[in-house]
Amino acid sequence: MGRERVTLISSREEMIAWGKEFASSLEPNTILALSGHLGSGKTTFVQGLALGLGINEPIQSPTFVYLNQYQGRLSLYHFDLYRMKDEADFLGLGFEECLEADGVSAIEWPERIPLLLPHWTMRLFFSHQGTQRRIQIEE
Repeated sequence: MGRERVTLISSREEMIAWGKEFASSLEPNTILALSGHLGSGKTTFVQGLALGLGINEPIQSPTFVYLNQYQGRLSLYHFDLYRMKDEADFLGLGFEECLEADGVSAIEWPERIPLLLPHWTMRLFFSHQGTQRRIQIEE
């Protein structure tokens, strides 16, 4: 694996600001694999990410529809695969096209589709560390 960084976040507002700043360096065809337990900050991060991409509409977890798409500086494909079984489900819904698009794919619960993630996928691991959220980034 390449570089690894760790960031500690103390509040929801700080997570949104960090996500917004993080988005400023993203380029077309970026894939972000967001791993972590429920409540670890993944969706809040995506809310900040969206703001950084110039998307001002409310961002909610697409748990029951799997995918929400938004238009900004780059398209944002926000996946929540928590209820998905495996790669066959993902492919059956035609979602692989989003992984090849010129936008940013933010994938919550990427563990459901490990064989479909390209080698350039950036992996972010969200966890609780006391009262803070810890984000480990592997590029």
